[in-house]
Amino acid sequence: LHSFVAAVLSITTVLVNAQTSAPLQFAGVNIAGFDFGCSTDGTCSASGAIPPIQQLSGIDGVGQMQHFFNDGYNVFRLPVGWQYLTNDQMTGVLDETQFANYNTLVSDCLNIGAYCIIDIHNYARYNGQVIGQGGPSNEVFAELWSDIASYWKNETKVIFGVMNEPHDIPNISTWAESGMISLDGPGASTQMILLPGTDYTSAKNFVSSGSADALGEVKNPDGTFTNLIMDVHRYLDSDGSGTNAECVTNGIDDSWTPLATWLRANGRKALNTEIGGGNVESCVSYVSQAISYQASQSDVILGYIGWAAGSFATSYVLSQVPSYSGNGWNDTLLVSMTMSPKTNKFVVTVA
Repeated sequence: LHSFVAAVLSITTVLVNAQTSAPLQFAGVNIAGFDFGCSTDGTCSASGAIPPIQQLSGIDGVGQMQHFFNDGYNVFRLPVGWQYLTNDQMTGVLDETQFANYNTLVSDCLNIGAYCIIDIHNYARYNGQVIGQGGPSNEVFAELWSDIASYWKNETKVIFGVMNEPHDIPNISTWAESGMISLDGPGASTQMILLPGTDYTSAKNFVSSGSADALGEVKNPDGTFTNLIMDVHRYLDSDGSGTNAECVTNGIDDSWTPLATWLRANGRKALNTEIGGGNVESCVSYVSQAISYQASQSDVILGYIGWAAGSFATSYVLSQVPSYSGNGWNDTLLVSMTMSPKTNKFVVTVA
């Protein structure tokens, strides 16, 4: 109880310095599983996926999403491996059966009424090789996105996440060009498109890594920046990797403040598509502070999406998977104490 009171007092202190009183536009959860079998070098195996689809794996992804939606969440990020969508072929052409499986999850998400992020979870690579820099050509990557986007081009609640966590990119400007070419597929200014920088999409290093300057040059085919949103991640453990249960910082001074300053100065916006921590008191405190600070900057930071639910085991260190009993779904400590819009009184989302 003492730790929780301290967390609330810390949140109140953060909000004293709020820039805006407007609510965050988005609060959500990653519904993982179609990305299983992928490693950080972009090597994936379609057979390694565990789709969070009841009829395919026994995992009730739609039940989880409905539960979260009922608690006030309004967006779900749906990670998927490139190799899954093309059945392990290095091509931009979608495999009909594999895509239909993934579309089951997307359709479930849309039917609930939520926003749904299509996230290619490949770290700017295909089997170890960087897109447009020794790996798949920009043209193949653009074909992939064209095929994906053409299916959902009329769905206003579909958001296109260009790529999960690029890292160790030889040339960030060249990567930005790859992303720019891929924009010919998605719905340009009619649907949101998430632009990821290098260093695992680090919010902390977004400016210093050169990602801000490079992605700041990416434009819609008509030359505008409309709906081009910066995609950032931030974990609060000791090394920022999201692999440790304990949190040690709120990231405000070294990450969120510099990011918000750059966004405001350049007339841009960002979405925090991965944040989380262990189900421990330190993360209840620090994640609360981080989210509340984001809410104070809601003119430039659109919201947060927790990592992760879906096909993860409840024992996973960052699990936000709700458990089900005869009385319904039961949230994890971190979700129930700070991430859920239903219980976090400092964050209000709008559908």
